Amino acid sequence: MKYMILQGLVAAALAVAFTRHFDGDKAFRVKPQDEGQVELVKYLSSMVQLDFWRPDSAHTIVPQTDVDFRVEADQIKTIQTLLEQNGMQYEILFQNVQEGIEKQFDGKPNSSNRRYSYSKYNKWEKIVAWTANIAAKYPKLVSRIQIGTTTEERPMYLLKVGKQRSAKNAIFIDCGIHAREWISPAFCQWFVKEATKTYGKDKLMTKLLNSLTFYILPVLNIDGYVWTWTADRMWRKNRSNSSNTNCIGTDLNRNFDVQWCSIGSSNKACSEVYCGPAAESEKETKAVANFIRNNIQSIKAYLSFHSYSQMLLYPYSYTYELAPTHEELNDVAKAAVGALSSLYRTNYTYGPAASTIYPTSGSSADWAYDKGIKYSFTFELRDRGKYGFLLPEYLIKSTCKETMLAVKNISSYILRYVS
Repeated sequence: MKYMILQGLVAAALAVAFTRHFDGDKAFRVKPQDEGQVELVKYLSSMVQLDFWRPDSAHTIVPQTDVDFRVEADQIKTIQTLLEQNGMQYEILFQNVQEGIEKQFDGKPNSSNRRYSYSKYNKWEKIVAWTANIAAKYPKLVSRIQIGTTTEERPMYLLKVGKQRSAKNAIFIDCGIHAREWISPAFCQWFVKEATKTYGKDKLMTKLLNSLTFYILPVLNIDGYVWTWTADRMWRKNRSNSSNTNCIGTDLNRNFDVQWCSIGSSNKACSEVYCGPAAESEKETKAVANFIRNNIQSIKAYLSFHSYSQMLLYPYSYTYELAPTHEELNDVAKAAVGALSSLYRTNYTYGPAASTIYPTSGSSADWAYDKGIKYSFTFELRDRGKYGFLLPEYLIKSTCKETMLAVKNISSYILRYVS
C-alpha cells in the first residue's frame, strides 16, 4: 500500500512538472509509398498542425521512408479517417504521448540531496552545478570556460577536458542543440564522467587525454532545454523572439552560416525548422561559432549529438554532392559504427547526411567542415522510433556505453593520423 501511494505521488509530481500536457495525443508512423502519398502527408500537415518527429518537417518527406509525427487529441479522428480513406497504412507509436513522457522517468525522484546520477535525465540547474563541481574535483584534468550567454542570459559553460595546458589537437563535442532530445545531453555528461573516472586506469582513455583536448558543451540550447522541463516537453527550438510574430524560437541547427536558409529550412518563424532572421542571429549559435573560429587551428574534429534514428552522419547536409574527403569520412564512420555495434549489436546506419537522413542547410556540422574541420560528424542516438524523443532512463547507460566506443574510435583515429 505504501509503495502504491509513493508511486502515485511520483507520477503526480512528474505530471505537474510540465505546463503543457499531451493527454490523448498520439504519435503516428507512416511510410509513403509514392509521391502521391507524400503529397497526402504534406496536405495533412497544412490542414492540421502536425508535430514532425522524423523527418523534422514536411518539406523533406520522400517515398519509402518512415515519417513519425505527433497528432493532438482533438485531431486524431480526422487524421486517421483521411489516412484510411486514402489507403495509407499507419502504425501508432504512442497511444498516449503524456504516458510516454511520464514513463520516461524511472519513478525515483532525482532530488538535490542525492549523488549526481549519470543514468538519469538531469535538469539544467543540476547540470550547471555539476560543471562547476567536476572542474573543482579534477582540476588537473577539467576546467570550465564560459563561451557566451543564451537569449535568456544563462551562461554557456564549456568543459575543457585533457592533460595539456594549451590545446594542440582538440575535439569539439556539443549536445542538446535541439531541446527535446534529452539523451544527447545525457551522453555529454557521461563522456566527462568516463574521462575523469577512467583516466589512469583505462589505457586508451589515458592515452587520449594525454594527447588530445576535448571541448565539451553539455547543453547548447540551454533555454530550450529548461523549457522542456518546465513548460513543453516537446519543445525543439531556442527561446528567442526574433520575428514580428507570436512564434518563439529559432532552430539553432539551421542558423549556422553555411548555405543559410536554403534547403530543409524555413524563413517562417512558426516553423520548427525556422532558420532565424539571419545567419548566426542567435546568441547560442554565435557563441559556438566564435569559440570554434578562435580555436580553429587546434580543433581537428567536431562531433554533434542528436536523437533519434541510430545514425552516424557526415557532410554534406545541404547538397547531395559528396564531400571532398567523402571516402575517408565514410571509412571513419564505418569503423566507429562497428565499434559502437560491438557492445549490444545496436544497428546504426552511416553516410552523407543529405542522402542518409534528409537534406538541411545551416547545420553546425556542415559549417564546421567548411571551416576546415575535416572530421565533422553528427550522431543520431537511440532509438529508431519505439520511444523516439522519450527514451526511458533505463536505456541511458547502455546508449552512452556503446556511444563511448564510437567516440573513442574516432578520437583514436584523430590521434593516429592528425597529431
